[in-house]
Amino acid sequence: MDERTAARDILAAARRLVVFTGAGVSADSGVPTFRGASADALWGKYDPYQLASPQGFAADPKLVYDWYNWRRSQLAAIHPNPAHNAIATLQARGAAVITQNVDGLHERVAPPGCMTILRLHGKIAADRCSVCEYAEQIDLHNLPALRPCPRCGEYLRPAVVWFGESLDPAVWRAAETACKNADAMLVVGTSGEVYPAAGLVRLAARNRAKIILINLEASPFDDLVDVALNRRAADIMPQLI
Repeated sequence: MDERTAARDILAAARRLVVFTGAGVSADSGVPTFRGASADALWGKYDPYQLASPQGFAADPKLVYDWYNWRRSQLAAIHPNPAHNAIATLQARGAAVITQNVDGLHERVAPPGCMTILRLHGKIAADRCSVCEYAEQIDLHNLPALRPCPRCGEYLRPAVVWFGESLDPAVWRAAETACKNADAMLVVGTSGEVYPAAGLVRLAARNRAKIILINLEASPFDDLVDVALNRRAADIMPQLI
């Protein structure tokens, strides 16, 4: 039996499937990378902690907010790829989706009635206040400037999880519960290096879930998986559904 057939069999037999995604699922949509000069000649020279930490925001709110608006402007012209569509098909069959991504591409193709996606690291198309927790959605085609919170006057910030911040407790509890109860987990496009999110794969494996891994490179999960497919997510995912 080849690996694709084995993966199809696991997905077909699963009754409590969890799909866990990282940056690799959005790579074929053209989502820019976070680090490095290749991301953009202007922003590549900055340390990530300057742009994605509470301390960086406190030091220069405009710099951080402008950088996130640049990322938002990129996402406005980006569309879900075949991997997102394949995951939406699994979602329509009852799969839970947990993502490390903040790009919102899963939501764009989620089937009606299946919009619950556990976003571990937040959502880039929203702003919130760190003081009073006021929040509002952002139109990617009509981006606002840095502005004060209408309730308390502190600057609004992107509603994402920054370095040094904790994940939303309710989202994390829901993700842990889904992984503890899963009989199969499809892991797509994640390096397995970002914790605590990466620990969810080990949690599912400890509870005897079958693990399918789709990733271009080797990962810390390789010793846990039942099937590993070193392919681009957009290429292989439609073949599994």
